[in-house]
Amino acid sequence: MTIRIVAGFLLLALLAMQYRVWVSPDGMRDVWRLEQAIKAQTEENDRLRERNSTLAAEVRDLKEGRAAIEERARTDLGMVGNNETFFQVVPPASAGQAPAKPSEKRTAQADVK
Repeated sequence: MTIRIVAGFLLLALLAMQYRVWVSPDGMRDVWRLEQAIKAQTEENDRLRERNSTLAAEVRDLKEGRAAIEERARTDLGMVGNNETFFQVVPPASAGQAPAKPSEKRTAQADVK
């Protein structure tokens, strides 16, 4: 009789411990959640590492070469170099559209000496 009571108590203790491992908030659910968070953070770190290396290469180019500075000025600021002519191609307005207002036109301007 006492063996059955001890065995029942041990079985009950085992079930209580299994409950804490599998079902409680700080059990395996938390471990799985943390593993997912680690995976997401690792992917984000890899993406940022790639971005940092790209930015570092761009900074190195800007420090060392004039061509990178000139390219940046052309794309971002609309620079036109000496002995160059700027042509702006404007698509024809269709019959249903009104002509563009002067304030909506975007052009690059350069000082030609």
